[in-house]
Amino acid sequence: MVATLDKKIPNDVEKHILDAISEVRYGAVEVLIHDSKVVQIEKSEKTRFDNPKK
Repeated sequence: MVATLDKKIPNDVEKHILDAISEVRYGAVEVLIHDSKVVQIEKSEKTRFDNPKK
């Protein structure tokens, strides 16, 4: 469990955050907090294709 000031992040929430980070190769993970509690985790991933030179 990770300590944040005087609050604790529950183990299941911590696991979801770490899983989201490990699943994204190129992108972002956003953790939304309301009233000092994690309420949502969003992840976005980009897929880029190299444009071969002709």
